[in-house]
Amino acid sequence: MILSRAPVRFSLGGGGTDLPSYCEEHGGFLVAASIDKYIHVLANRTFHRGLLLKYSKTEHVDRVEDIQHPLFREAIKLTGVSDGLELVSVADLPSNSGLGSSSSFTVALLNALHAYRREFVGTEQLAREACQIEIDILKEPIGKQDQYISAYGGITAFTFEPRAAGGGVTVERVPMKTEVIEDLEVNLLVFFSGIERKASDVLGEQKKTITSNKDDAVQRMHRIKALGYETKRLLMSGTIDDYGELLHEHWMNKRKLASNMTDGTIDEHYDAARKAGAIGGKLMGAGGGGFFVFYVRPESRRSVSETMVARGLRPLRFRFDFDGARISANFQRS
Repeated sequence: MILSRAPVRFSLGGGGTDLPSYCEEHGGFLVAASIDKYIHVLANRTFHRGLLLKYSKTEHVDRVEDIQHPLFREAIKLTGVSDGLELVSVADLPSNSGLGSSSSFTVALLNALHAYRREFVGTEQLAREACQIEIDILKEPIGKQDQYISAYGGITAFTFEPRAAGGGVTVERVPMKTEVIEDLEVNLLVFFSGIERKASDVLGEQKKTITSNKDDAVQRMHRIKALGYETKRLLMSGTIDDYGELLHEHWMNKRKLASNMTDGTIDEHYDAARKAGAIGGKLMGAGGGGFFVFYVRPESRRSVSETMVARGLRPLRFRFDFDGARISANFQRS
């Protein structure tokens, strides 16, 4: 039996500039952080033939081609596992909530399948294979941020080359003092909006916006990328109170990239948090629902928390994860 896990993520600055509709022409840059909330995948050899899959549904099939779940199907195909295998997926957080859980699942699944085959694979290979499955094979309208931060973990900067330069990804751990990391964990308040949505719905609309209103949308994306570089600078210098203002500016630009990025209720939640003392914030992921993150000074934590809870939002307590994807248990027999 093998137990694999991969963390979900927060996008701290520059998020969205990894999307193909922007990145392939202009390149992208962002800073992301993995947190101590995980997608777990258990792989176990079974006595009976076939493939037994357990997630929100249960599938028992004889052929890989008959698997309905696309990520299970393509990961099993890619790694060459045949049959006699049970796979179980468990998540710490709901899907479609803006934290990149689908890509975390793909990374955790690939790691489990490679371990099942007694194959050692590096972090870069896990990230690249997850991108291959989700972007190249399944044609999801997503970028490479989620796969890479889930594989690498930590608070990490990613540079995404444009297609003309080869489309590669450069990974750099952001050097931060321990006390700055601890302050950031305290000052970021996260709340679940109660709305679950598929990222592809919002990202498809965003792609249309960039295509049809290119000059304005691209300028907004340029500014979001610049905020990514500024986020890295602030985290390295330790002047993180200024980060709250960057979050606010990021959200003001991002919310105009798709008509379904926000709505009246989301705007009311955001305005209430700002009035209660939050310096800035945003919806994480593609938008349209999922988790809010707010930057709040210590003296305003109670006010913002009480305001959000009174509005029906559920808080999420977290710590940053610095392990990335890993095999947490391996009881495989020789």
